[in-house]
Amino acid sequence: MKLVATDLDGTIIRFEAGISQRTITALNNAYEKGARVLFATGRPPRWLGEVVDAFGTEKFPWAICCNGALLFDLQADKVIKEWEISIPDAFEIVARLRKNLPGVTFAMERNDHYVRERRYIPRWDVGMDIIGTETIEEQIDRPFLKLIARCTESDLDSDEMLGIATPVLAGLATVTHSNPEDSLLEISAHGVSKASALAYVAEQWGIDREEILVFGDNPNDIPMLEWATHSYAVASGHRGAHAAAKNLAPACNEDGVAQIIEKVFAL
Repeated sequence: MKLVATDLDGTIIRFEAGISQRTITALNNAYEKGARVLFATGRPPRWLGEVVDAFGTEKFPWAICCNGALLFDLQADKVIKEWEISIPDAFEIVARLRKNLPGVTFAMERNDHYVRERRYIPRWDVGMDIIGTETIEEQIDRPFLKLIARCTESDLDSDEMLGIATPVLAGLATVTHSNPEDSLLEISAHGVSKASALAYVAEQWGIDREEILVFGDNPNDIPMLEWATHSYAVASGHRGAHAAAKNLAPACNEDGVAQIIEKVFAL
């Protein structure tokens, strides 16, 4: 294998336990065996401090962020490439979701901050966001990376929201989620996913799909789990990820990714 691409939360970042030393060692050893390592996450770059602390940036400088909408150089602290939602598409996405998801609220993600509606209740970035808009439409003045939709006033969970939004946004945007226990959707430009960004990186690096090892756990990982010839969903992951992956790895809290890497690279 020439490239290991892995999701973070719930895949190598254990629930309430962080990244294990076994996982850190396994990925570093894969690198020493000649493989590049690429993190592929829904997180924006500003949330990757934990990963940089664990691995540094010299060996693993690039990261796919925002579910494939942003390719970022962690070492140089700069954007490599962006795939943004256009202004017309953004207005249409918001209009369709307002019509079909009662009580929906929105936030928009840029590479260094996000903007949210007053009614949108954040779970992260509290105190780091930009507030002051009654409706997200007031802030759609230029393209942006990701739209986030939350339904905290309803009983809909993320899977139910995804079931409603997928046909509503078909042909207009990519819609997914990364937490089935929440009530939150993540929307990117049409055709943008972790898989599309991974394919771009593989082309830049001259690596074939058959030479890539992919790990994930949630619906936002499904496109790259389907795309890769060699893909693993962790046992603790979402049923959709299980169905998409070619193989299953042990659970995240059991260092499942590290276990597979140790076998594949004969560590």
